[in-house]
Amino acid sequence: MSATGRAAKVRVERRLMAARHGSRMLDRKQHILAEELERFELRAERARAEWEEVAHEALLWLHRAAGLEGSARIESVATPEIAMVQIRWDNVMGVSYPENPECRLPAVPQPGGSSALSYTVALHRRALEAGVRYAAVTRAELLLAAEVAATQTRQRAVENRWIPRLEKELLGIRKKLDELELEEGLRLRWAADRSLAKASAPVPHSRRNGGS
Repeated sequence: MSATGRAAKVRVERRLMAARHGSRMLDRKQHILAEELERFELRAERARAEWEEVAHEALLWLHRAAGLEGSARIESVATPEIAMVQIRWDNVMGVSYPENPECRLPAVPQPGGSSALSYTVALHRRALEAGVRYAAVTRAELLLAAEVAATQTRQRAVENRWIPRLEKELLGIRKKLDELELEEGLRLRWAADRSLAKASAPVPHSRRNGGS
């Protein structure tokens, strides 16, 4: 049996073992990410509903406040400062995604006027916070969905291309080694038969009589 053939066989067997292990790990990763994605899909749906509800109510009260106070009064409570959002990042199976964002809203001057204006300001601040939460969970959902799809693609590549190719290569090496082993066995048997035939052949008459 060829030493080169044996080394190739061992090398391909190790690569095939690694490929099968990789396929199992990718399958495990895919299931974990799919469960996490399902959780975020539910969270995104709730966050969207919350944001749409608060934003709708804020718009409704904005129209009421505008009717009661006028646009000048509404503009007086607008601040030049901007809201700041701090994003915290979490990780699952190597995928980083935003989690629990903190929205830091600027202070606003006392609006005065009717309670409708104060309530309108409060609703718009709530709507902004809800919008930030919805944006973060939607981004997390997109990142997880992309990784699930990429993991599925890698797993299919391993299972449908890499593993079959290595199995075919290993089968070819084994067949070649079997052929070499058979040839070597036949050669040894042929050599043994020749030795046996040579040993059992009759000694010439002249040699038995010492050449006389």
